[in-house]
Amino acid sequence: MRQIISPIVLLFTATLINAQGFVEVSEEAGINHAFRVDLATFGGGAAILDFDKDGWEDIYLTGGNERDALYRNNGDGTFTNVIETAGFQSTIPIHTQGASAADVNRDGYKDLLITTMYYKEDRDLAPNLLFINNGDGTFTDATEKYGLDRFRSNSMSATFGDFNADGFPDLYVANYFSTSPVGVSIFNDQTITNNYASALDFLFINASGEYFLDASFIYGMRHTGFGFQGVFTDWDNDRDLDILIANDFGFKDTPNIALRNDYPQKSFTNKSNSLQMNFGMNAMGIAPGDYNFDGWTDYFVTNISESLFAVNNEGQIFGNAGIFTGLAIKLISNEEYTGVPVSWGANFFDFDHDKDLDLFVNNGALNPTIRPNHNFFLKNFSGFYREIGRSIGVDDPRIGRGSAVFDYDNDGDLDLLVVNQHPRDPTTTLPDARTLLYRNDASEGNWLKIQLEGLRSDKNGIGSRIELISDGQLLIREIDGGSSHMSQNSTIAHFGLGDATSVESVTVKWIGGGEQTIENVAANQLITITESFSDFGQADQNELNIFPTYFEDQLLIEYALQDEEGFDISVFDIQGKLIRTLISQDKASSRTGFWNWQVQEPLIHGVYIIQLRTPSGVIAKKAMKVGF
Repeated sequence: MRQIISPIVLLFTATLINAQGFVEVSEEAGINHAFRVDLATFGGGAAILDFDKDGWEDIYLTGGNERDALYRNNGDGTFTNVIETAGFQSTIPIHTQGASAADVNRDGYKDLLITTMYYKEDRDLAPNLLFINNGDGTFTDATEKYGLDRFRSNSMSATFGDFNADGFPDLYVANYFSTSPVGVSIFNDQTITNNYASALDFLFINASGEYFLDASFIYGMRHTGFGFQGVFTDWDNDRDLDILIANDFGFKDTPNIALRNDYPQKSFTNKSNSLQMNFGMNAMGIAPGDYNFDGWTDYFVTNISESLFAVNNEGQIFGNAGIFTGLAIKLISNEEYTGVPVSWGANFFDFDHDKDLDLFVNNGALNPTIRPNHNFFLKNFSGFYREIGRSIGVDDPRIGRGSAVFDYDNDGDLDLLVVNQHPRDPTTTLPDARTLLYRNDASEGNWLKIQLEGLRSDKNGIGSRIELISDGQLLIREIDGGSSHMSQNSTIAHFGLGDATSVESVTVKWIGGGEQTIENVAANQLITITESFSDFGQADQNELNIFPTYFEDQLLIEYALQDEEGFDISVFDIQGKLIRTLISQDKASSRTGFWNWQVQEPLIHGVYIIQLRTPSGVIAKKAMKVGF
């Protein structure tokens, strides 16, 4: 590909080529895994989590038609696959896709959500799988317990985020098509768009860490699309989590979607058109990041051929700045291959500690099309990006999909994990399939890592925003609940600081909580910021809300308490007969909460009373039972 390169960029590029880059260390690290497709093209992903809380971040890899892997970080540069003894047997018969982690029940340990397509044997639709962390190195399949077994589709990605600001991470799942692919031998443009309708996505409220309730009907979210990736993100800086969705075949079906969170109202409003985010493209993944230090999160959306770089104009409108920033690469051209890039995972991160955000893009052919599709690494030169993947050793030609960044060796810089597929058909064109771990040897400047500990907000601060001031410059990070392509980055925020040995201030803006600032923080350390009790608000009075008011087999009950006094919530019929006491606590474990009442009693059609009783009084709400 012929491009005009300025002398300044040539100088910067030459300097970088002479520097160290990334070193691929998968084999010596003990990672021996690759995703295996069934009908081809789709999958897989990776989630970064410290599941055993030993201070070293671990890796979960989905396998598709092979076994998933849980790689425990040994803390010496190596990993051990402990999947056999960790409790993930229920993944074996299922074609798994993506993974994300969050502390669903707020017990201090991260749990895992694995997205799935179907059972391997007969291709019947399978549920997405929720695994609760037992805190002893094992997990328990809690899919049925949390109500997720009833929701089945060909799911691609999952992202966690507390969109109702109650401290419990909620869940969004992007779905592709909703029916079983029985009788189809290969996935491609023709077989997908001619044979399948696009799917409804899933939106779930986390009901006090005990159940996931389908919230699509409550929040007015009934769109369909060939969904690959959703992200919870605050694009308008109003301190609640909105949703961006990357849809495949957007030019034939549903384009990309931007849903604004109307909190405290229980609704999402589709703002795709007014924000100019309604791009019809083959969208695969999303990387959020503020590339120009203006305090507003921008979004790189991967595609076949030229990808989209949506630059945020103060939350009012987005412009595609790919051409002006050097991110609109339409062609790969080298001695091995000339053709369009097929891009999937993507990650903004400051690999060289010069304060700005660089970008990795994981490319991969449309398996079983076997051809090299070299990955991109785009270095940020004062707002203009130059592709330097080969010079720093990450331009791998394999069949790439998901990707994630984390500091696996705890040396202060971000390393890179790249998920690759086995080719469906035998080939000698590509290297042997392997998911790749790249150790970062390119960073030279100072750095700061920040870990959040929520007390009222999400335990890991997912969705919360960290603002850092270094030499008068604003740097921001959002804590990731799932992004890239079917993957999730570390929830430890990382900042490169250049020559700065300290930062003027670090401010945390908690989702669902307050705002707190610490000043004069020394560089080159990991710090933990714990949410301050002083920022907690208190309800002026006890509150009780129920929805929907017309219910059939389930009712969501939301409560808020003035203090931590004892309370109970009960259901009565219209004559005052007690039907069931749902909650009874001598002392409230939390001042706010949800309860999902799964109606098992043989209730007749009619009015029922939901009552919140505390020592300070009683609140009652009516709900109508419909159906029999």
